[in-house]
Amino acid sequence: MPIYEVTTDSSRFDIGAIHAFLSTSYWSPGVPRSVIERAIQHSLCFAVLCDGAQVGFARMVTDRATFAYLADVYVLEAHRGRGLSTMLMDHVMQHPDLQGLRRMLLVTRDAQGLYNKYGFQSIAKPDRYMELHRPDVYARPL
Repeated sequence: MPIYEVTTDSSRFDIGAIHAFLSTSYWSPGVPRSVIERAIQHSLCFAVLCDGAQVGFARMVTDRATFAYLADVYVLEAHRGRGLSTMLMDHVMQHPDLQGLRRMLLVTRDAQGLYNKYGFQSIAKPDRYMELHRPDVYARPL
């Protein structure tokens, strides 16, 4: 029986495994490893480990006072259907540095059901939100 755990201890993160998944994901295809390393360094990150091996991840970009943006959430396909997304999100939402924040945001193509359980909803006034989106930024030289 595999043993799953969630940790925020970055010394236990497998950056190669995280990069391997994210660089082929629909939201960050081709992202360079150096970008992943910098993103992890400047975020509050959570790893899902199975017997010590990296099988999932989530990253909160936050000032730890008023705002957080949830990004890069995944569980490897071979480990899905075991409640790991819920376990991961429980840890994220219960983390002491994320309590009392005024606003949390995320973008998802297909996991609204998961995030609705934690109080996330569609943006009430989307006309107030703006974005600068550069989907091909990883295809260009830095």
